Amino acid sequence: MTQYLLSVHSGADDYARPLEEMQPMFEAVDAYNQKAQDAGIWVFAGGLQPADLATVVDNSGAEPIVTDGPYLETKEWIGGFWIFELPDLDAALQWATEASKACAGKVEVRPFQDEPA
Repeated sequence: MTQYLLSVHSGADDYARPLEEMQPMFEAVDAYNQKAQDAGIWVFAGGLQPADLATVVDNSGAEPIVTDGPYLETKEWIGGFWIFELPDLDAALQWATEASKACAGKVEVRPFQDEPA
C-alpha cells in the first residue's frame, strides 16, 4: 500500500465566501471524511488557513531567514489535504474524484516517496 496526498487547491475568493454559501461544502466534506475513515484508508487530513498567514523559514545559509507570507506568489495554494493509504494510483484517482465533488474544487494527487531500505 502507498500513501497518497490529495491536495485541494484554493484561492483568495474561496476564503472570502460567506459561511452559509460554504456550509453545503463543509457537510459534503464531512461525509466524505467519514466514508474514508469507514473504508480504513484515512491517515490524516486538514484544512489550512489562507496563504497570507504562512511564514517561510530558510536556514540554508549562514543565518536563518524568517519571512512572512507564502513561499511562492501564486493565485492558488493548498487550502487543505487528505493523506490516504491506498493500493494504487487508480484507487487514489477514484477517491480524488469524490473529493473534488465534495469540496467543489480541484484536487491534486501525489504519491509519497517510499521509505529508504
